[in-house]
Amino acid sequence: MTAKRPTKRPTATRKTAAAKPKAAAKPGTKTRASTAGPRPAKTASRKTAPKKTARPQPKPGLQQLVLAALADMKAVDVRAIDVRGFTDITDTMVVASGTSDRHVKSIADRVLQRCKEAGFRPFGMEGERDGEWVLLDLQDVVLHVMLPRVRQFYALEKLWEGGAAA
Repeated sequence: MTAKRPTKRPTATRKTAAAKPKAAAKPGTKTRASTAGPRPAKTASRKTAPKKTARPQPKPGLQQLVLAALADMKAVDVRAIDVRGFTDITDTMVVASGTSDRHVKSIADRVLQRCKEAGFRPFGMEGERDGEWVLLDLQDVVLHVMLPRVRQFYALEKLWEGGAAA
C-alpha cells in the first residue's frame, strides 16, 4: 500500500523574505528601506498616451531600388535606358561599369540581395563566374554590369538609345 502525500506542505519549510539576510548597503547609497514614504504612484499619462502606429512605407520602384544599390556600391557610369518602345522583353535596361571583375560581381550580388529583400524575384543571373559581364534579369529591369573594356566593345547604350537597328 502506498502512502498518500500531504496536500499542503508545512509552512516551516517555506522560505520567506524575512529569512534572507540583507547585505550591508554601501555608504552614500540609498536603499528602498532608507527612502522615506511610499513609492511614487505612476502617472496616468503613461497609461493613456496614444500608441504610435508604424505606417507602412511605400515600396520603392524596382528601377529606383536598382539605381540606389548601384550608387551604394559605387558603380561607374550608370545609365538607365527606357526601351518600352523597342522591345517587349523589359521596360528598362540599366548599364553600369565596375572597376574590376570582383567589383562587378559584388555590384550584381548587392543589387540581387536588395531586390530580394524588397520582394522582387529575379528571373536569372548570368556571368557571375567570370565577372567581366554580369546580366541580372529582374523582369521589368534588366541590369548589365560590365568591365569598362567589355562595355566599350559591345556599346549597348548606342544600340538601345539609337533605336534598335536591325
